[in-house]
Amino acid sequence: MDKLYWLDQIKLQDRAKVGDKAFYLSRIMQRGYPVVPGFVVSAEILRQFLENLNSSESLVADLPYSSLHLDVANWHQLQQVASRLRQEILTATVPQQWVSLIFQAAREWPTGCLILRPTLAVSTATPSMKNISGLLESVFCQCEPEAIALALKRTWSQIFRARSLLYWQRAGIDLQQINLAVLVQPVENAIASGLLKANSSGWEIEATWGLGIAIALGEVQPDVYYIQPETGVVLEQQLGNKMLAYGVDDAAPEAFSQAVPKSLLTPDHTCLSTYVIESAQQQQYALQEEYLQQIIALGTQLVSELGKTFTIKWTIAGQTTSGKLYITQVSTPQSVIPHVHFIRGLGAAGGRVVATALVIINSQQKPEQLPKGVILVVPAIAPDWLPLLQQVAGIITEEGGLTSHAAILARELGIAAVVNTTSATSLIQTGERLLLDGDRGEVYRIKGDSKEEMEREGEENLLFAHRPNLKAPHPSVTSHLPMIATQLLVNLSQSSLIEQVQSFPVDGVGLLRSELMVLNILSGQHPHSWILGGRQAELLELWSEQIMQFARAFAPRPVFYRSLDWAQDLTSLSDNFQSSPKSMLGERGTFSYLRNPAVFELELKALASVQQAGYSNVNLLLPFVRTVEEFVFCRRKVEQALLTEVSQFQLWMMAEVPSVLFLLPEYVKAGAAGISIGTNDLTQLLLGVDREQGQLAKVFNERHPAVMSAIAQLIQMAKSAGIPCSICGQAPALYPEIIDKLVEWGITSISVEPEAVERTYQAIARAEQRLILAAARQKLY
Repeated sequence: MDKLYWLDQIKLQDRAKVGDKAFYLSRIMQRGYPVVPGFVVSAEILRQFLENLNSSESLVADLPYSSLHLDVANWHQLQQVASRLRQEILTATVPQQWVSLIFQAAREWPTGCLILRPTLAVSTATPSMKNISGLLESVFCQCEPEAIALALKRTWSQIFRARSLLYWQRAGIDLQQINLAVLVQPVENAIASGLLKANSSGWEIEATWGLGIAIALGEVQPDVYYIQPETGVVLEQQLGNKMLAYGVDDAAPEAFSQAVPKSLLTPDHTCLSTYVIESAQQQQYALQEEYLQQIIALGTQLVSELGKTFTIKWTIAGQTTSGKLYITQVSTPQSVIPHVHFIRGLGAAGGRVVATALVIINSQQKPEQLPKGVILVVPAIAPDWLPLLQQVAGIITEEGGLTSHAAILARELGIAAVVNTTSATSLIQTGERLLLDGDRGEVYRIKGDSKEEMEREGEENLLFAHRPNLKAPHPSVTSHLPMIATQLLVNLSQSSLIEQVQSFPVDGVGLLRSELMVLNILSGQHPHSWILGGRQAELLELWSEQIMQFARAFAPRPVFYRSLDWAQDLTSLSDNFQSSPKSMLGERGTFSYLRNPAVFELELKALASVQQAGYSNVNLLLPFVRTVEEFVFCRRKVEQALLTEVSQFQLWMMAEVPSVLFLLPEYVKAGAAGISIGTNDLTQLLLGVDREQGQLAKVFNERHPAVMSAIAQLIQMAKSAGIPCSICGQAPALYPEIIDKLVEWGITSISVEPEAVERTYQAIARAEQRLILAAARQKLY
């Protein structure tokens, strides 16, 4: 590589080398518009890099000339191919002279933070080519040689992600036609950032504090201004919900408050910090009137360059300059589709669905039934909504994070879901036709008269993203899967999913959620109501049959049945039973058994019935154990129920209350045969963050050093005590990168939702292979 293409010098004949994103920016910059400076690492460099991989793998050896004609319907094969290709790129070495050239050019900028933006050109036009905004993501890195090399490889590797390979084939594009360049630009702190979306019917300006990544990640609801194009008059403005902002790590803006530790950030964001906006500032618009008028004036000028339909991303720099407006991205007119408006939230369960909305304003007024195939829009969902969700097409909630009840239920049932969509019940009306994208956390209101029209418009505006779900084929335990030593288990609650899940490559059920399982048989009544009404024998029979279905399907593989873990404030199930005042925790777990042991005793009888039927593979997992005394009480009840008469039976406990970090040896002495780490509750109790509050999603992070340290300590303590240690919270499924650490620390088993089984299996295999390779290299040297 002997040349970088600077934005202010790119020529028309360079378009294929620099990609469309960089080309359009250069055109605007060279016409005198304010554009963040930058240079392009051309598409030729990626081609040279791929040619020099020198791989022994036949799949990779002929890159970049391979057309990779995959069977994209075979999701397992697609994932395997994508994983091998990306791993080959990420472990390769970028030539030192390339890195030095980029580093020397970038160090002239007065900031230590860089953004690498993929900029793509396809050499041959294809009729099926759609807007690919969002297919390839920007990567942030520090201005250091090693960081630049890694960021460059991460950017390049994105064209080989499973969803990318799927898109290329669906669009009829061979790899030889793809020209992927990388635009390198400096990142400095910003007063505000956002978008200007222009079309002939009106303009829309979105704005948030700090860098625009907060909008891109859907972590804030931006301020919105509606502008009349002809006059530039602000017709309406709406204050957003902006709790968080991003800034450059080495120079945080004084306007921002407490910083989130650097270790919370993803690997791509190592030069950024996240900040919590002070309460008073949250109530203010991010754009001062002066800056708003500058953006409107800029838009008016761009009409003459781009026509009436375009989108720009802008930022108001506030570090080395005083509030200067810059353009960071220009989208071509065809990428802006009229009549489509959307709401952002957190993508809680993957998938994409088009359906009619059903809005329920009050979560406390649970309906008796829901129409089939609707997208449910509701403030929040409690566990007792489960029977109602079987037939819905999608879920939108105003509240909740990635480990909320709505998110967990949606993932287990394979229903696309978006949570933490502020004011969704007031913005959406019953009967509106929506496109819900659970992967990107976006909900689109589309003005169309037919499903076909909506899907057509949605395809233009959204990346077509494929994600495996319960309806897609999953791998069985066959010879083509790599062997893994770490046990992989599955979290379940619904017997309706058994037939699909029992052939998955799992070693059993690591978490059978009893409270969700029995909701299907309680007919809306609390178990205490059944007992008080003299229907104990009937309930026992139903309960036993529910457990037996799982025992039968997975035998001889183990099933870990977690006894009831309700905060006893479920309104619809509290008839004839005095419940505690509503709180985040309530009388959860084993404490409730001490106060009212009748239901726990019934559960134990149900487990005993399953044993008597000849199934010895069901174990008991005690939830939310606060004290050793609670555990001893439960163990005695287990012994009285004669469950321990079956030699295979094991009594485990959840490790989710932080006191277990100090008391685990005592629990083992008291008879705990194993522990299962519940990262959802462990995280909220360690960090003091309610898992149902989606606005604090950035703070509720299982990768926080305190949480990771606690997990490591629990694994080590279990190992020292000679008992197995599993993990069944959402952390491994949400953040597969932590599986490397879990395997390295010696986790016995990992239990995940059905939709995450395949990617978790592969992540475990890779982690174990890396450990084996590292050990082999250590012996050699």
